[in-house]
Amino acid sequence: MTCNVGGVERTIRVGVGIMLLSLGVFAELPTWSIALSYVVGAVALITGVIGYCPAWVLLGISTCPARPGSK
Repeated sequence: MTCNVGGVERTIRVGVGIMLLSLGVFAELPTWSIALSYVVGAVALITGVIGYCPAWVLLGISTCPARPGSK
């Protein structure tokens, strides 16, 4: 897996992931909202931590800086 999630985006994804997981734990929401918060929060957190997003591959997007010597 090559990196396709850049530094700023990784930070945002980790922050959003933690926020959504916390929202699911502490907020008094309907059950479906809590489940959605857990799923979206976990995906955001995991993709932010590992720096790879399968959806970006399908869309041909990369926010990682180009490596020296690569085109």
